[in-house]
Amino acid sequence: MKNASIIGLKETDCKKISEKLNDLLANYSVFYQNTRGSHWNIKGDQFFTLHPKFEELYNSLVLKIDEIAERILTLGATPAHNYSDYLKVATIKESKEVTDGTKSVEQILSSFKVVLDLQRELLDITDAAGDEGTNSQMSDYITEQEKEVWMYNSYLGK
Repeated sequence: MKNASIIGLKETDCKKISEKLNDLLANYSVFYQNTRGSHWNIKGDQFFTLHPKFEELYNSLVLKIDEIAERILTLGATPAHNYSDYLKVATIKESKEVTDGTKSVEQILSSFKVVLDLQRELLDITDAAGDEGTNSQMSDYITEQEKEVWMYNSYLGK
């Protein structure tokens, strides 16, 4: 955690935050791949609506994956990078339902719930540690994703 003192944080806090960020990274990575699967395989009358929406989402997810990994590096730790490791720690599981639009949207909403919960946990941890960089990043993600949840729920008529 060689960066900790330079960026004004305690090594113990950086370690704890990095571990939680790696959990978040794992969940984002599975969420991303599930969304790509839905994008590739969606069928039926919802295709023209959902195909581009899923592409928009996975493009957003891949940017966040990179930003989270870079934040882990900034804190002086190493981001996990193997799917086998991701699958061991991720709460989000690989989806087998990738052709049905409604089931795919429900899976997306379930995945948003997981990452939003983890990001809120990180807000508490980073606030206590004085880690404004990670805190701001999580806050921005939450704001964006709450709107996405509203839109996907509206699509389902909820």
